[in-house]
Amino acid sequence: MATQSHLLSEKARPRGRFPHAKRAGDFIYVSGTSSRRPDDTFVGVDVVDGAKVLDIRQQTAAVIENIQDILTAAGADLDDLVQVTAFLVDMADFAAYNETYAEFFTEDGPTRTTVAVRELPHPDLLIEMQAVAYKPEA
Repeated sequence: MATQSHLLSEKARPRGRFPHAKRAGDFIYVSGTSSRRPDDTFVGVDVVDGAKVLDIRQQTAAVIENIQDILTAAGADLDDLVQVTAFLVDMADFAAYNETYAEFFTEDGPTRTTVAVRELPHPDLLIEMQAVAYKPEA
C-alpha cells in the first residue's frame, strides 16, 4: 500500500517533522491540529483590558475548520471523518466545546473521544484534535 503525506504551505507549519495528514490506502490520518494560524498567532486569543482571554468556542471552530482544509487538500472533507480525538486542557470547557462541535457534526458524524490533558504545546491552546477519515482512493 502506498502512502502520501500532505504538508500544506498555507497552514501553520507543524512544530516538528511530521505532515498535516497522511493517506494510507483509503484512510487519511490527520495530525494533532490546533487553532494556530500561519503567522503563529491563535484564533480564540484576545486581550481585553490588558488581560489575555482564551475562547474555547472560537478555538474549537478554528480547529475543525483547519481539519476541513487539511482534508480538502487530501481529497476528502468532514463528512469522511470516521474518528476524532479531542484533547482539552480543562474539562470545565467541555460544554462549550461540545456545543461548538455540534455545529459541525450530528450523531451520524465520526466517533469521538475527548480527554483532558495537563497542557498542550503552547499556553494559549485550550484544545487540539486529531482525526481519521475514510475516503476511497480514486
